[in-house]
Amino acid sequence: MKYVLLGSISPSWIGKQAERLKKSNEKLKQLGIKQEMVLYTQGQYDFVEIIDAPGPETVLGFTIWYSRKGFGSIQTLPAFGDHEIRKIIKKG
Repeated sequence: MKYVLLGSISPSWIGKQAERLKKSNEKLKQLGIKQEMVLYTQGQYDFVEIIDAPGPETVLGFTIWYSRKGFGSIQTLPAFGDHEIRKIIKKG
């Protein structure tokens, strides 16, 4: 399942980007989450990330871990491709 992560980076970690990124990527790999893309943004969120995860529990575990580390916060959105949404619409 794909997810969009909308993330904020804690001010205390802005200057330690390489360390935060390394630890986050290690945790994603450990949880079996594949990172497909990260874009850094201006505005309400500091980054937008696309991931492929085994399920919502895994994504929730990652976001809790991220917050507990003090890295910042993440809002998660389940994401559906065009082909998937068409199948869902047909069933509805």
